[in-house]
Amino acid sequence: MARDIHNNLHVRRGISPAAAVVDNTPFVSQIADLLGYEAAEFVILTGALADADATFTTLVEHGDAANLSDAAAVPDDQLIGLETQASFTFADDDKVFKIGYRGPKRYARVTVTPAANAGNAFVAGVWVLGHPRNRPTANPPA
Repeated sequence: MARDIHNNLHVRRGISPAAAVVDNTPFVSQIADLLGYEAAEFVILTGALADADATFTTLVEHGDAANLSDAAAVPDDQLIGLETQASFTFADDDKVFKIGYRGPKRYARVTVTPAANAGNAFVAGVWVLGHPRNRPTANPPA
């Protein structure tokens, strides 16, 4: 069916919803294993961002080691969108941001790093993997 994305997407936990961060502790995603998928997107969801001057910078890293001990920043030409477009400020309460990955490495992760954050910050994220080599994708996702 032309409208079916359900069987063509695989969703993985990225940054779990949790208690607010009240300092500059980075939000680090789960490492995504991209084996078997031709597309990867990381979606960031913000809740309340209470500090009136906080900024949140997004970084995408990739590598071939499962634990990303070989992690390196992803070159801009291997991203879909810019990390600056997936970064945000205190004024971005209850918004959604995304960054795509199209690099050659098997593993990827995203880190959102606050600066000047002394208030509550709620941030969560999810990996969306697409164009699977084997369809349909598992439901619920494994």
